[in-house]
Amino acid sequence: MSTKTYDAIVIGSGVIGSSITYELGRRGFHTLTVDRHGGAGFGSTSFSSAIVRFTYSTYPGVAMSYEGLRYWENWGEHLKADRGTELAKFSQCGMVTLKTTGGHHLKVLPHFDSIGIPYEDWDEENFQSHLPELDLRRFGPPKRPEDPGFWDEPTERLEGGLFTPEAGYVSDPQLAAHNLHAAAAALNCDFRFNTEVTVITQHGGQITGVELGDGTLISAPIVVNAAGPHSRIINEMAGALGDMSIATTPLRQEVHHVPSPNELDFEHRGFNIADDDNGIYVRPDVGNNILVGSTEPDCDPLHWVDADHEGQIQADQWEAQVLRLNRRLPDVGVPHQKRGVVGVYDVADDWIPIYDRTCIDGFYVAIGTSGNQFKNAAIAGYCMSELITAVENGHDHDADPVEVTGPHMGLAIDMGNFRRTRTVNPNSSMSVHG
Repeated sequence: MSTKTYDAIVIGSGVIGSSITYELGRRGFHTLTVDRHGGAGFGSTSFSSAIVRFTYSTYPGVAMSYEGLRYWENWGEHLKADRGTELAKFSQCGMVTLKTTGGHHLKVLPHFDSIGIPYEDWDEENFQSHLPELDLRRFGPPKRPEDPGFWDEPTERLEGGLFTPEAGYVSDPQLAAHNLHAAAAALNCDFRFNTEVTVITQHGGQITGVELGDGTLISAPIVVNAAGPHSRIINEMAGALGDMSIATTPLRQEVHHVPSPNELDFEHRGFNIADDDNGIYVRPDVGNNILVGSTEPDCDPLHWVDADHEGQIQADQWEAQVLRLNRRLPDVGVPHQKRGVVGVYDVADDWIPIYDRTCIDGFYVAIGTSGNQFKNAAIAGYCMSELITAVENGHDHDADPVEVTGPHMGLAIDMGNFRRTRTVNPNSSMSVHG
């Protein structure tokens, strides 16, 4: 017997799930959000590099991320937060995408021009003016330190970079999820932590609710799967995999923290860097540290794991990422202490998220975020709520994909780009730049 009835249940209180909860609450839905962890953002959100950028290879991806920027610029206003509330901070340091022959920058430029995203074409003089410590020699294609050619002296230089001054990063991704949780709770949205969903109930192909680990039954006609690395398990539980042409799989990832020399002051003079030539991405971190992650070059093995994977920093991956960083920023050095985080991403086959309904009426998914959707959390919550509202009101999203108008820039976001039934998008970079 059900103990309570809700309009919607959200599984997962990471930054995406909490954003969906908040947006549904703003639309008057009475929601329950369930999470197996002890608080909002305690799962894969905690391991995010939290880079805010717009360098996606598809128009909907660029449009969504640029709409998402405006939320971070006005985070307190979006949350209707009281004065004095501790909020996640957005640092607008800018981002440079280093140019490589036939590189990623060529895919994004037409979308930047179409939307009107400001950018600067940096040559060596620009780099000398902003960050002269950066070595612009061509090291690629990326190699691992055990490769005999890793330390070869380059004979060519990169063409320069594409700089987007509005990009940046969020200093505390877990706090951002907590902010969304608090904002949703203020709208009387309920949360249950340290709680697992064990059964998704349905009748005649229609969602009716969930059963929790303690046997409690909760009724609701809508369930949203935002369970991150556990998303496939939840989909299997619901029987929703039948028509999904895009799968999601948990992927182990490491991001490392390296102290910057005092004379470099990367925290204040640095900026986000997408360095496909060297197989890394970089951003400043508080305390004059440098955060460095992998862009998944061909030479780096992908470690597919189970959803509950826990691991320690691996010496070989630490060495690969930190030494690549040293090739680009030679003054950094290699610290003795290995610092960083080991997380698990929920990766879609084409590294593009699935924001969609499913073949089970009332069951929706916001999954396959592939380590690159933190920046889009607020706009993803808005888009999912618009999609859910449209479908529940009778719109056939499968036949006629919902198009969402961005609330800040008025950009058209075709939700068909994120459908579960799409073919693998050949324009995807199949990687993460943070």
